[in-house]
Amino acid sequence: MTAVDKADDAATCHRPLLRTATISIVAAGVAIVGMLALSGERAVSAQDKYTVQVPNGLSFSEFRGFEDWATIAVSQAGDLIEVIVGNPTMLEAYRSGAPGNGKPFPNGSKMAKIHWKKKQSTEAPEPTIIPDTLHDIDFMVKDSQRFPNSGGWGYAQFDYDPASDTFKPLGTGSDCGHACHTIVAGKDYVFTAYGKR
Repeated sequence: MTAVDKADDAATCHRPLLRTATISIVAAGVAIVGMLALSGERAVSAQDKYTVQVPNGLSFSEFRGFEDWATIAVSQAGDLIEVIVGNPTMLEAYRSGAPGNGKPFPNGSKMAKIHWKKKQSTEAPEPTIIPDTLHDIDFMVKDSQRFPNSGGWGYAQFDYDPASDTFKPLGTGSDCGHACHTIVAGKDYVFTAYGKR
């Protein structure tokens, strides 16, 4: 056997090893690219708002589904416009006459107030103010056993940062909104009336 034949024979012997090594290197490269893509995807994915909680207070998850609650009323304060929505328990209490009928809202009543910055519509034929960037979302929940020191209500506010598409809790504890609501203690601490429709 010549030296050339021996070299060819050795190359033939090592081809499966080379092929296996090449496949392993390619597979490792694909895995690394996949991991980088996945980690990059996690870095740019939006925050799950339902994981945010006020320190020692209410969590966003306690109001899951508020996006679909019925409208109680709308309001405007300065440069913000708001819609106030309520869960079915809250709406049923309103329709039964609470709080004007002298009955408090029942435990399980929940409200959300969604604030947007305002802007003038560029499409409506009349000067019309419409929502612009989301500003914050406030929540209230009635649970007289859980919140005996704040009129039976728990409160939370989550400020929105449009640059990062994230929510951040404002304040601490579940009574962080109670002080201003004492003005309407006679209305079971609720400012918003349920308008005729």
